[in-house]
Amino acid sequence: MSLFKARDWWSSVLGEGEEFDQGCLCVGDVDNSGSGNDKVVVGSFLGMLRIFSPHPGKSDELTEADTQLLEVQLSEPVVQVELGKFVSVAPPGCSSPQEALGTAGNVEHGDQYQLRLSMDGMLMFFEQESYAFGRFLPGFLLPGPLSYCIRTDSFITVSSARQVECYRYETLAVATDAETKQDSSLQSKSSGKRLTADWTLVLGEEALDICVPNTSPTMSSIFVLGERNLFCLKDNGQIRFMKKLEYNPSCFLPYGPVSEGTTNILVCTHNNMLLVYQDVTLKWAAQLSCVPVAVRIANFQELKGLVVSLSSGGHLQCSYMGTDPSFFTVPKVDAREVNYDEVDAEMKTLQKVIREATRTQDILSRAETEEELTLTAVVSSSLDDVSCAVIPEMNGMSVPSVTVKVKIKSRGAVENPKMTVCVQPPLAVTQEQFVMDSMGSGREQVVRFSAFLNGHYPPADLSGDIAVSYSSATGIPRVSQCKFSLPLRLVCYPSSAIKNAKYKITVDTNKPPINLYEVFPDFSEKSDNNDTSALGFQLITGSRVLVLASKTSQRYRIQSESFEDIWLVAKELVQRFDKHFASLGVKDFRNSFTGPIPLPEYFEIVDHHFELRVNAQKYQDLLSERAVQFRAIQRRLLTRFKDKTPGPLQNLDSLMEGTYRQSSLCLCLFD
Repeated sequence: MSLFKARDWWSSVLGEGEEFDQGCLCVGDVDNSGSGNDKVVVGSFLGMLRIFSPHPGKSDELTEADTQLLEVQLSEPVVQVELGKFVSVAPPGCSSPQEALGTAGNVEHGDQYQLRLSMDGMLMFFEQESYAFGRFLPGFLLPGPLSYCIRTDSFITVSSARQVECYRYETLAVATDAETKQDSSLQSKSSGKRLTADWTLVLGEEALDICVPNTSPTMSSIFVLGERNLFCLKDNGQIRFMKKLEYNPSCFLPYGPVSEGTTNILVCTHNNMLLVYQDVTLKWAAQLSCVPVAVRIANFQELKGLVVSLSSGGHLQCSYMGTDPSFFTVPKVDAREVNYDEVDAEMKTLQKVIREATRTQDILSRAETEEELTLTAVVSSSLDDVSCAVIPEMNGMSVPSVTVKVKIKSRGAVENPKMTVCVQPPLAVTQEQFVMDSMGSGREQVVRFSAFLNGHYPPADLSGDIAVSYSSATGIPRVSQCKFSLPLRLVCYPSSAIKNAKYKITVDTNKPPINLYEVFPDFSEKSDNNDTSALGFQLITGSRVLVLASKTSQRYRIQSESFEDIWLVAKELVQRFDKHFASLGVKDFRNSFTGPIPLPEYFEIVDHHFELRVNAQKYQDLLSERAVQFRAIQRRLLTRFKDKTPGPLQNLDSLMEGTYRQSSLCLCLFD
């Protein structure tokens, strides 16, 4: 930040609620008075055109009307103003809603020319008010800044490809005329000369403005202001120098050199700074009162070389860079003697408070850690009288269902609670998603659903999860969860005992054997004998499983013809043993498995499963081949039947019947 501020010589606020851009300001001898004093021309997006002749005076003697020469309300917004022999105004209106006026001035091949670049990429040339010709720029997407180089009689712009492009007037004049943008892209296929750029230079960034100052008749410099760099190019496209900017520029203006071979540049930034460069060397910096979008240099009666700036909100200011510094002096603080004993005692007190607070308080208070919703899931002790299962019967046995009741109690206000139920496949529930109304503090809701078996294989687990997502009173999203366990009767029935089985597992305990019907009271209703040391389970989707209790040792044997069916009964047996002995007050009960791990049986199941997957894929591929063959035979038969001169079927009907039988067999094997 500079210590110096730009000194206000004259200023004015234009209109109310009007907007301005970099093309809305120009200075010059508008009334052709010949006195050498410039006037300020300003146009706004609301269509107001104003001309000022600033001159200083006392605040009680000078009013805005004394300096304003003209104020005209135009029918269209003003995008850009330029000075030639007349004031040229570019309104949006011809072929697109917004246009930009490139430049206006005297050239060798005309009287008074104007150039407009439209939003669709068309360069339109006007001689006075008459339209001369138009050319579409190749590869055009969005318009960029545009300027005219008098020395080379060419136009320079920056395309959407972030590169500087130069087009000579001669090239534009002799190029093939195109009425539309599509015609311009087809120039290479039609007669005439294709429009190409004289030279291009890749910038790699968006350009904010282009300026070609007419300071020397022997050479021309093209200045391009980018978002992060300032480029100075020769008129043949070579880089003369480049300045990396450490700020966000808003506008710039190259002007006449102070010494031979150099150019002075005014750069305005978004942090209200006005910087003066001589080529790449910073010479001066001053603070402005606003962020300019356009800056010019003008000569008035009392002072030459004033800086004229215009902000986007219409703050027009004529200033000069004075040397009066503006210092900020920090006010003195009343000094007082420090009592170190008091400071030391206060520090010890604060440290004690901090230690107590960190020792007794958690990161979150208890009120915040307590859940605002309490979930309680209760599984019915008996099966449903009328089953809700989708598949009513499997392997000659009816598929039961059980009801689960969920109580939802709120401690505080909750909004938009949604409950989700998840169980292990092939288990299923009657409804997985529940959308409930918002609940107030102390309210309670009850939700019921039924669970059942919905597949032809046993589940890996009988537990389920319930999650309720909601928003607290402060809008914080939260989730409450709970678990529930489904009864074993949901997947199996009591069965008679089997004497011999292929697979056996022994579970050791540290307590004497107990009556199995005490552990499984829900499976004692159909017992056909008084043997309490054996209990059979018939899985709905599998084989029978037998649990045997040893009469002489503390062991239990689980056996079955299917190794994978043993898992569910073994897990249920261990859980019920723990629950049974815990209810008796036994705390040292242990379950253990001392035999060898049945890895061969496990790998046998894995290999069998892999074989089934391979066969399923083989039958699926074979079924696809037979389906293609079946459709081909159908097309052949349909062609024969549509023929006006019927011919022999050549055994197509037999081939179709055989293909159908093979497809049906593949379907059966696949299932």
